[in-house]
Amino acid sequence: MRASDRAYRTLLDEIQSGALAPGAVLGEVEQSTRLGVSRTPLREAIGRLAADGLVVQQSPRVTVVSEIDADDIRELFEVRRALEETAARLAAQRADAATFAALAEGFAAVRLEESAVPDAYWGLFARFDAALDDAVANDYLTGAMRTIRTHLVRVRRMARENPERLAAAVAEHKLIAGAIAAGDAELAAHATHLHLHNALESILASVASGQGAA
Repeated sequence: MRASDRAYRTLLDEIQSGALAPGAVLGEVEQSTRLGVSRTPLREAIGRLAADGLVVQQSPRVTVVSEIDADDIRELFEVRRALEETAARLAAQRADAATFAALAEGFAAVRLEESAVPDAYWGLFARFDAALDDAVANDYLTGAMRTIRTHLVRVRRMARENPERLAAAVAEHKLIAGAIAAGDAELAAHATHLHLHNALESILASVASGQGAA
């Protein structure tokens, strides 16, 4: 792996996890030393993060992790709705039905009460995203969705743990997967719209309560 790729992945993980909080300064000397890379690959990595919208340059010599607030979250979900509802429609027309039928069965089988850390759900969520990308088969659309998902990791970590919302999200994904498997494009898009509406309301309520994780 190239030094710039390694630096990018490390910084991306730290920003998404919150280890590098919004407003954290990314000094070239400090970060290059810490990450064990020279300044040129570090600058390349920071340039990629800037293109992702995860860092901003406050001055020629000062780069910081970008802030994210309720307005940012709303704007993010506006784009997410447009992309994911379109993806759901296309997937219903193009997908392998058996793949999404299996995902629907997987969501139906999740029992959140059995574990405080619902790994089964998050694994299925990742599989669902991958299957959706494959089904859409549109590099422009899936590339845009990957960019949005990069930011969603940060947003989700801002919201406090909410078992009730997680259980509802499981049911929502079951409905979406089932609609795609059945080839029902309108239901797939509508179910996606409902899921994103509920997710946004839950995240905004959590942020407003002041109990979200840093």
